[in-house]
Amino acid sequence: MPTTATTAAATAQSDTRRQAGILAHITSLPSPFGIGDIGAASRCFLDFLRRSGQSCWQFLPIGPTAPFSDNSPYMGLSAFAGSPLLISPDILHEEGRISRDTVNNHPAFSPYLVDYQAVAAWKNRILTEAFAKFRPEQEAAYADFVSESPWLDDYALFMALKDQFPSQGWFDWPQPLATRNASALREAREQYRPRIERYSFEQYLFARQWRELRDRARECGIVLIGDIPIYVGLDSADVWANQEIFTLRPNALRPSHVAGVPPDYFSETGQRWGNPLYRWHSRNADRRERLLAWWQERIAINSQRADLNRIDHFRGFASYWSIPAEQKTAERGSWIKGPGKAFFLEMRARLGELRFIAEDLGIITDDVLALRDELGFPGMKVLQFAFDGQPDNPFLPWNFADSDCLVYTGTHDNNTTVGWYFDQSLDDETRRRVRASVGRDLYDQNGIHRDMLYLAYASIAQLAVAPLQDVLGFGGDCRMNTPGVAQGNWRWRCATEFLNQDVADSLAAMASRFNRANQANQSASGENITAA
Repeated sequence: MPTTATTAAATAQSDTRRQAGILAHITSLPSPFGIGDIGAASRCFLDFLRRSGQSCWQFLPIGPTAPFSDNSPYMGLSAFAGSPLLISPDILHEEGRISRDTVNNHPAFSPYLVDYQAVAAWKNRILTEAFAKFRPEQEAAYADFVSESPWLDDYALFMALKDQFPSQGWFDWPQPLATRNASALREAREQYRPRIERYSFEQYLFARQWRELRDRARECGIVLIGDIPIYVGLDSADVWANQEIFTLRPNALRPSHVAGVPPDYFSETGQRWGNPLYRWHSRNADRRERLLAWWQERIAINSQRADLNRIDHFRGFASYWSIPAEQKTAERGSWIKGPGKAFFLEMRARLGELRFIAEDLGIITDDVLALRDELGFPGMKVLQFAFDGQPDNPFLPWNFADSDCLVYTGTHDNNTTVGWYFDQSLDDETRRRVRASVGRDLYDQNGIHRDMLYLAYASIAQLAVAPLQDVLGFGGDCRMNTPGVAQGNWRWRCATEFLNQDVADSLAAMASRFNRANQANQSASGENITAA
């Protein structure tokens, strides 16, 4: 009988097979609108995946982001809402919500980087036009969406209040609003009703377009892999609406302790993320139940949007690094026992089978591995971590204990493979070990990304995933994120011309060679690709 993890990895298949996929955030996809979206940009990428023999598309969290957090998808404004920046102008036009002139009259955006400020300004204009034509009484599906989205009321009100107090976090709003005085909330809902309906309308559009994307992915035989960050941002609708489940100081409305990780591979001083921690160990039964109910709703909506979800910072469920809020770095903190297996068993009892990937990177102890294995979740193997010279390094493909895992050339937090290999911080001995592992010498940057992809595809891992930058052989200037660096991340975009048929054919041939190709798909040349 297949394990939960194996079944999850084969969601779109009738049986369990070796698979391959690409990691590419939606914002990075080619489009003329300055940012990838869940319309034509995603449809074209699904077609590219199909032609490339791929079975899976992994993307980063899709919630609304904010400039104050450098538009990080891991520090979003809501754990439930979808980003309005991902709404497709083309679909809005197809539905008669905006004119063709509006769609065509966009700024000359860069095809290589997201200018979030410019994109947000233009998307706001087109959504304003669409909202002006919106008649809720004429769209029965809108009322259904509102009634089926219990998180929506708090989110829409939160965003309306953010408009009213644009330079303040919710904890600095007038006290009655910050502390959610019932009378103040009723008054605000009446006063800001048009803005509240506007934000509800945006989420309605996002939900409609996302359903179309899910349907298209199924038609292409592509498994969608989402991402659930373990934590949420302090200045978010979630913390404002659920203050009692987070480690906030009484009256001060700010965290006593915040999340992060101690010094590791990525940072000598650790990473102080600043997210408030959960009150996992509260003695208050009502508070514990509210925390579980919030997680239940969060997992449910993510399970509707994706076939399989990666749990970011999975180790935090075994034990988490608690940093006193006054500390400026993550060096001083303490490990606190997490909710562990009991949490997942409770979620499984409420929701049924849990289809998760455990992001088990960083400082991983035996209890984390035991939790992952007891739950049957596949873990992650990252090839860039494999070449430290230790023969028993668990990231070396020939050391994988079994196939119930995912192998990556790198992740969104790593440099690109080309950037990593040619970076001056990588010593010559490590490069020698890489060359020995792939069985040949590398004389220039035209080969290393293909060789690492070869190692991943040849491994026993159930699923092999490469960031789009590694598929294309791009350098370190195309890196998505540098952990510990607060500004300049999340901006990389792929231009249209790079997702061409030559790349698709090459990737499809490699997927076929290693028995990872998607059986539902065929290459453009008509060659029948071996089942993945």
